[in-house]
Amino acid sequence: MKIRQLAKEELPKVQSIAHRTWPSTFANILSPEQIDYMLNWMYSLDMLESQLEKGHTFLLAEENGEELGFAGFELNYSQESKAKLHKIYLLPSAQGKGVGKALILEVADQTKKADQNSLLLNVNKYNQKAIDFYLRMGFQEIYKEVIDIGNGYVMDDVVMELNL
Repeated sequence: MKIRQLAKEELPKVQSIAHRTWPSTFANILSPEQIDYMLNWMYSLDMLESQLEKGHTFLLAEENGEELGFAGFELNYSQESKAKLHKIYLLPSAQGKGVGKALILEVADQTKKADQNSLLLNVNKYNQKAIDFYLRMGFQEIYKEVIDIGNGYVMDDVVMELNL
């Protein structure tokens, strides 16, 4: 398996993985309407390009030319020496095979090299599978928050942190 940084013209790969992953990941957590709303908002090419221009890094995990998953993160989040893992998703067929762990370790390595003290992330409070994974990776819950994302929807999240 190889993990590499994506260029702007490769952002459709992030969009494609998100659209193939979200429906099954959130089927028992969010309504189909909210999944569509969030995918169209968070994974539009304009939004992904804007994040890239603001300094976000997108990593792609692939094996034998097949895309397996991605991670998107930002250094110096909120002007602190902390990084924020904004996105990490794996195709259902790639889950449970060490791909997520490899992506987290690569993000942690890059953020450590950039003198960041910790790595933050938000996870839906009902996504127990992901929460358990992050706990195994050494993250700890630091607080919960509800974020209004418009159209009558909210993100009801646990915020977790990994000290580097």
